[in-house]
Amino acid sequence: GIQPPKSIKQAKRKLMGKHVIKGQEKVERLAEVNHLECNRLSMYAKNLVKCLYSVCVTKVKCEDASVEALGDLLNDLAEISNSRERASKLFQWLIHPIPSKSFFKDTWEKKPVLVQRQNINYYKGLFSTAEFDRILRQENIQYGVNLDVTSYTNGKRETHNPPGRALPFTVWDFYERGCSLRMLNPQAFSSTVWNVLSILQEQFGSMAGANVYLTPPGTQGFAPHYDDIEAFVIQLEGKKHWRVYDPRCPSSNFSQSEIGKPILEVVLEAGDLLYFPRGFIHQGDCLPDVHSLHLTVSSYQRNSWGDLLAKVVPAALEMAMEEDVEFRRGLPLDYLTYMGVQNSDKDDPRRVQFLSRINGLMKKLAAYAPVDAAVDQKAIDFFHDCLPPTLTAEELASSVHGAPSRWENGKAVDVGALMKSQTRIRLIRSGIARLCSDGEAVWLYYTADNSRVYHKEEPKSFEIKPEHTDATEFLIHAYPKFVTVGSLPCESAEDKVSLAGVLFEKGLIHTAEPL
Repeated sequence: GIQPPKSIKQAKRKLMGKHVIKGQEKVERLAEVNHLECNRLSMYAKNLVKCLYSVCVTKVKCEDASVEALGDLLNDLAEISNSRERASKLFQWLIHPIPSKSFFKDTWEKKPVLVQRQNINYYKGLFSTAEFDRILRQENIQYGVNLDVTSYTNGKRETHNPPGRALPFTVWDFYERGCSLRMLNPQAFSSTVWNVLSILQEQFGSMAGANVYLTPPGTQGFAPHYDDIEAFVIQLEGKKHWRVYDPRCPSSNFSQSEIGKPILEVVLEAGDLLYFPRGFIHQGDCLPDVHSLHLTVSSYQRNSWGDLLAKVVPAALEMAMEEDVEFRRGLPLDYLTYMGVQNSDKDDPRRVQFLSRINGLMKKLAAYAPVDAAVDQKAIDFFHDCLPPTLTAEELASSVHGAPSRWENGKAVDVGALMKSQTRIRLIRSGIARLCSDGEAVWLYYTADNSRVYHKEEPKSFEIKPEHTDATEFLIHAYPKFVTVGSLPCESAEDKVSLAGVLFEKGLIHTAEPL
């Protein structure tokens, strides 16, 4: 008749107060301290274990072979005019058959999910060992920058990166000797991976990155560890044995004795998907008879409330100290005699008064929190992280990339203002530009000129003239609708055409029909 706890945290408080749960055995051992409570706590412990294991993994088997192939899907997505809708449909394909709405409600940041499709071709076309080899041969792949060579034997993780370029002869020799290969930024070299990630980043509102892992049969490349990202493990070729464990205290790598029993143990086959939230410990090893190639899509790094508050609080404190004398008043002369760790067990009314004062100041601090400005700083970071958009054929033809200006018969032709009052325009993507203010000027940050290499260049921005600010905001909010240049809220027709021309030249807008 005892109901399972509504949440793991609630159960922990109920069972052990401030102690850390480490399984049913420890709970029951603590319960022995109070014989009268033993039976009741034991029943709670059993329910807790059931709760822990029932919420930690969702397993879905799917035998639907009729789902659209990636190449066809990307072609169909190119026909969708709203980039937000493209992102939603691509993400739904990624996690099929789980509905996106239920995934973000019940699973996202909460528990791992396993999708077993029994369709080895589901992710075909995303990446392959053949493309891995092509990239090694055709691109300047550098050890430690683009490629890591790793091994994990006898409980020890090693990196074997030599200096310089990773040439096929040496890389495949490492592989034959049992080393795993990790390509750190396949989006810089694979147009398909770039396209997929550039779409998905709009779904997450956060950078979408990827690593590719190629592991020889019967080997393991990495120690058990956790990551600070939401991870989608996409099995592309072969098979891999995965074990996922409950989160633990922070550590870079773990020994087998530290991590306990896995909450999920499975062999991923081509076409399968494994999602686990940040913090979940995991490890993967290859079966003796087959290699493994998987791609991990990652997102949501440093995107928590705490990360936002890390930008809000220092700025709020600076403003509070400037404007409120209470924040500038001196500390009590004797506060060191009753505060601090050495005094934390003292029953001293001065401690109560001191902590009450701190609590009051913290409440007052919230009134000075520049939340919008801090969000804009987060947005600038995101824009710096972003991949540039991959443009469809229609977008190329109707943007600056398809403008008729050219060199012909010894001179430049069709150069100059192309915008007219009746020309219909819109942003080329929903999230391609953002207005931010530094207190003195308004800047437009954008991603159109970003590099496919992470942070290779500084964030892209330019100052927006005061007469163009309202019209730029109007364009941002109008997406996905096309609006005429003449409808822009500027004071003069010249200002309207001027703004449209600047945004067109920067590759931020395109026209309803090619110019």
